[in-house]
Amino acid sequence: MPLTVEEANARLLPFARLLGIRFTEVGTERVTAELAVREDLCTMPAIAHGGALMAFADTVGAVATVANLAEGDGTTTIESKTNFLGAAPEGAALVATATPVHRGGRTQVWQTRIETAAGRLVSLTTQTQMVLKAR
Repeated sequence: MPLTVEEANARLLPFARLLGIRFTEVGTERVTAELAVREDLCTMPAIAHGGALMAFADTVGAVATVANLAEGDGTTTIESKTNFLGAAPEGAALVATATPVHRGGRTQVWQTRIETAAGRLVSLTTQTQMVLKAR
């Protein structure tokens, strides 16, 4: 049975819940989520901290992998690279969109674009997820 938006939001890991991530679309070809840039997610001046952006992208890419796994399998991130391309000020609404680059039996690679609600690119993350087979 495919992963639904409701399941993704209900099964948020504690850190993703702390960040305030909310999934809006979950499918095998695309996953999207939203995040509001709050003061506690900022650096100085009041713009989104790179670590918060990386954690947002990592969470969306991991859920995209889960949406493509066989029943009982799991995943973990084994590599991640982020390019920071623009600032996201406090109060901004961010949208992350993950799309597949590679979906193999042992690894999956996802590219996640984080943009402002107005469509301005903030960061681009490419991550590799290891597929953890159920025993």
